[in-house]
Amino acid sequence: MADASSLPKYIQVSEMLIREIAAGHLADGARLPPERDMAVELGISVGTLRKALGDLADKGMLERVQGSGNYVRHQTDVASVYAFFRLERTGGGGLPTARVLDVTRLPKETGMPDFGPSAEGHRIRRLRSLDKEVIALEEIWLDGSYRDTVTAEDLSESLYHFYRHDLGLMIGSAVDDIGVAPVPAWCHDSFGLQTGDMAGYIERVSSDAAGSPAEFSRTWFDYNKARYISRIGKG
Repeated sequence: MADASSLPKYIQVSEMLIREIAAGHLADGARLPPERDMAVELGISVGTLRKALGDLADKGMLERVQGSGNYVRHQTDVASVYAFFRLERTGGGGLPTARVLDVTRLPKETGMPDFGPSAEGHRIRRLRSLDKEVIALEEIWLDGSYRDTVTAEDLSESLYHFYRHDLGLMIGSAVDDIGVAPVPAWCHDSFGLQTGDMAGYIERVSSDAAGSPAEFSRTWFDYNKARYISRIGKG
């Protein structure tokens, strides 16, 4: 049985294909395999695949030609569930998934950038994986004004999906500060790196559609397994 926090299967497939297209693994104009063959390869039903392809077509990333097949159409600024997730496998792409370790409401830490009116935030700690391999630790702080209580059961694999559908919060922009930093003391065994090891590091302040900061996050990633990618334009 699928985890309750998992996105619907057709969205997972759609997002995986979006990231493959963005990484250049599926070139503009490329013809996808026949739907039945593709469904078998992905281990899903033809009906689920067709819903995923329909989602891609709605986003302008697929041209469906009757009697001919499905053709990739490269687009920028696609409304992807993972539009703000910048980590990819070293070879590009990879389907993101997440495992929540802990959710706690706490006073905001001294030294954090300003985000939201509350003195408290919901601290969410997660493991992030690409294609089921753990590549990052995440610590996200959502301003406490959006909801009194947040539990692990509330969260989907895409926090921004939860924000939009459950909190009415639309993240419109994010500013990332990228460097290296030691792995924190709360490191999980499955991450691979140990507490104190140096890892890639991202600090992010995310703002709502009106430009008001709403969230602060820290991400430690294994740069042997993943890289930070930001694509601008068609390239």
